[in-house]
Amino acid sequence: MKNLALILCFVLSLWHIQSQEKTIIGTITTDFDGIPLQGATVIVKGTNRGTQTNVDGKYAIKTKENDILVFSYIGYKTISKTVKNALVINVVMVVDDASLEEVVVMGYGTQRKINRTSSIAVSSDEKSKPSATISQTLSGQAAGVNVSDSSGHPGQNSTIIIRGRNSISNHIEPLFIIDGVPVDQDNFRKLKQKDITSFSVLKNTEATAIYGNRGSGGVIIVTTKGRKIITPNNDDYTKIIENPFKRANLTPLSTFSIDVDKAGYSNVRRMINNGQVVPPNSVKIEEMVNYFDYNYPQPTDKHPFSINTEVVETPWHKDTQLVRIGLQGKTYENDKLPASNLIFLLDVSGSMGSQNKLPLLKSAFKLLVNQLREKDKVSIVVYAGAAGVVLEPTSGDQKDKILAALDNLNSGGSTAGGEGIELAYKLAEKHYKKNGNNRVILATDGDFNVGASSNKAMQTFIEEKRESGVFLSVLGFGYGNYKDSKLETLADKGNGNHAYIDNMQEAQKVFGKEFGGTLFTIAKDVKIQVEFNPKKVQAYRLIGYENRLLADEDFIDDAIDAGELGSGHTVTALYEIIPVGIKNAYLKKIPDLKYSKTEITSNFEDELFTVKFRYKKPNADKSIEMIHVQNNQISEASNDMNFVSAVALFGMQLKQSKYFNNATTSKVIELAEKGRENDRNGYRAEFIRLVKSHKSIN
Repeated sequence: MKNLALILCFVLSLWHIQSQEKTIIGTITTDFDGIPLQGATVIVKGTNRGTQTNVDGKYAIKTKENDILVFSYIGYKTISKTVKNALVINVVMVVDDASLEEVVVMGYGTQRKINRTSSIAVSSDEKSKPSATISQTLSGQAAGVNVSDSSGHPGQNSTIIIRGRNSISNHIEPLFIIDGVPVDQDNFRKLKQKDITSFSVLKNTEATAIYGNRGSGGVIIVTTKGRKIITPNNDDYTKIIENPFKRANLTPLSTFSIDVDKAGYSNVRRMINNGQVVPPNSVKIEEMVNYFDYNYPQPTDKHPFSINTEVVETPWHKDTQLVRIGLQGKTYENDKLPASNLIFLLDVSGSMGSQNKLPLLKSAFKLLVNQLREKDKVSIVVYAGAAGVVLEPTSGDQKDKILAALDNLNSGGSTAGGEGIELAYKLAEKHYKKNGNNRVILATDGDFNVGASSNKAMQTFIEEKRESGVFLSVLGFGYGNYKDSKLETLADKGNGNHAYIDNMQEAQKVFGKEFGGTLFTIAKDVKIQVEFNPKKVQAYRLIGYENRLLADEDFIDDAIDAGELGSGHTVTALYEIIPVGIKNAYLKKIPDLKYSKTEITSNFEDELFTVKFRYKKPNADKSIEMIHVQNNQISEASNDMNFVSAVALFGMQLKQSKYFNNATTSKVIELAEKGRENDRNGYRAEFIRLVKSHKSIN
């Protein structure tokens, strides 16, 4: 009897143990890349008890030994596991080929169905509830798509990542295609679900096979009802009225400020690479020309730059001549440059959430930080709904501290640009370095919508602050909301330069190769005045520089602001001239003058024009003048002249100019190939590829 009681107790104990609950934990990953799967469902079979995986793919659920756990996720095969004695159950999810309608896009707009597991299509019938965002819909319907909020702040834009080794390891934003047109993530989010017919996702090799490197982060393709093409239409450019021909006997003087900005070229490059139409007002020929280096000699006298001129027959018009005027700024080695007091003024507003904005910005500034010296100081000011200091002045040898401050930045909120600029200048003035380089470096997409937001208000403030000796450089990022006109105004009035960074290659150029020119000014208020000899020149036309023109009397007025020249910078200006005695359709007949007659001197028979330059030293208020005379000789075009002609001609074609004489794109390529020599960094070869790409899609 005693033994029977013991046996009964033992059986009851076993039954009690088996009926006890325990917690099972585990991680759910995908089979094709081993990446944790967020939002997968775990349910105890036959019950309503369940949970979902977190951002790391982890879950925890209470079970009993005899329970069966069911693991599921849309687009993947459902998996069942019996608990038994396990305490940890990890699951690898496999894509369910049978449940997906596969779509592969063969170039823009053409589709055909095949079986391919990395291409997922979701029809409009499968959409989520109307209240869900397009990002949430994509995450819930398409296998392998992860939508996450990197900062955890409510209301901040989520980040869309297509699961794949490249996209996860490098956090590469997908390429978004809406009705055959590439758009950024901001424009993708503007889609309304009711307008969508279907969307599909391409991953890994299929994405790059069709879209090249642009598809390395995957591709999300959307077809809308009525094919409503969404394009970035909030970019803002100042209207440019092209310079006309002027008669030398009536207006022999041409006066303008130099321009070392290069944003125009990288912005055009970005649009062409994305297959977008290039707005004519976005094309600034002088900035395209000045993007490239030319073989100008270093200055050998007391002046900080050398002057160079060249005259050839115009490649696109046999009846005119092309004049090149080039300045070469003196190059100083980085270790010879004065100490810097740099204020990074960084836009972290909600509009900067895209991968080509704040994430690219942080990577770009790391290139600059890595070149700083112990004597350099860096502060970081950010602005969104409000402005604040996130890094007090820190020595350049404390790179880890500066880089950590950059890494901690997240986007969200509105754009208090005016407040941010005021705070940055206040900090720069407080820690001012006498005889040093004091500069605010503003990085933004240009969308100032809180505070002193108008161009005029900003211009007035910057004009006042530049008197303190603090200069302003402006870097533009992203597209779809890019305010070119505002950023250019800030840079011009702040005695600085304006660059547009569309990728890390451009960041390396601005902060690596051109470090000195980007940050260190060697001459300010540089003005050029050309006087053409009416005896030899019937008419002339300045190519580009439309927003840099000055009145003739401004040339000798030291109160008038002009452009700055940095260490190692080059500046190139082109004129097209019509020689005396040549009939040309560009010149219209004018009436005879009644009260005055223009007399042309018989002297200077061998001179074509005279160039005068005025500049100030960085800390001076009085300008210095230089003079250069060009004789009346036409030379054979140099390699640099051929290449600069190609860039100018391509710019005129993009602008739909009336002056390029119907020259073809093939002519641009021919000239560029002639001038390809000494292309150490490959920028000229890239230009040729760009022209060919534009030719193939037009």
